[in-house]
Amino acid sequence: MTEPTTEPTTETLAALATEQSDPRYSGIDTLPTQDIARLMNTADATVPAAVGRAVPAISAAIDGVAERMARGGRLFYVGAGTSGRIAVLDASECPPTFGTDPELVQGIIAGGEAALMRAVEGAEDDARAGAAVIRDRGVGPLDSVVGISASGRAPYVVAAVQEARRLGALTVGLACNAGAPLADAAEHAIEVIVGPEVVTGSTRLKAGTAQKLVLNMISTITMIRSGRTYGNYMIDVVATNAKLVDRAARIVADITGAGVPVAREALEDAGRDVKTAVVMIKCGLGRDDARALLAAHGDRLATALGNA
Repeated sequence: MTEPTTEPTTETLAALATEQSDPRYSGIDTLPTQDIARLMNTADATVPAAVGRAVPAISAAIDGVAERMARGGRLFYVGAGTSGRIAVLDASECPPTFGTDPELVQGIIAGGEAALMRAVEGAEDDARAGAAVIRDRGVGPLDSVVGISASGRAPYVVAAVQEARRLGALTVGLACNAGAPLADAAEHAIEVIVGPEVVTGSTRLKAGTAQKLVLNMISTITMIRSGRTYGNYMIDVVATNAKLVDRAARIVADITGAGVPVAREALEDAGRDVKTAVVMIKCGLGRDDARALLAAHGDRLATALGNA
């Protein structure tokens, strides 16, 4: 087994773009609140362009993730600190948005659940723990593992990606510095170079925003590729509260052209399953026949309607 990566030296960290001090912000502690807010807003506005430059790499990674997921694989995000919290956030939003099993997209943070609320000292430096968590989750050749680290050097994350690749999983390394060890460890390297932060070294700012944007793309486009949307509608939304029931009814109405009262009635008859309700209305079927039609077409609404 590959020996886990050791922690980076002070010299290597000091050279990172995300660790540099930007002289434009050297006097922010003396400025009025509104001026600081405008500086931050201007800095944040540069992030989408940095992400845009990485779109080819992001897209290639997504295609790989979607292909393996179509064959029964899972998607794992692995991060430490801010990166880990963003990873868990994105993963946790998939079940309510896309109706996925919580096991399908999983977020892993160095230090475990306790690290979501409070920093766990030294967790990101524990390379052995990073490799171990990949083995503990039973990662294999059908799975995909996305390592996330602003520096691109967090030993926990690098080791997790190295171990996942050794086990045959598709691996992605998302970093905010060029030439990072995480990029070398992964099959797909995504480097979003956002430069120095407004507060020197505070990578929860631009780097964190960039990571969130990229994970939005990875999870959302993978779900689109998996047939969990119809056009831009979230047809697998889990309607667990009044707002979501109303949204689901409006989705059914928009797709079918039926009025909202008709859509809501069909939705309730379908057990609040949007796709079943749509097929019931569009094809004039009862609930069980609608579900059978969907099942016969891999639960993909567009295919079911096209072959009805």
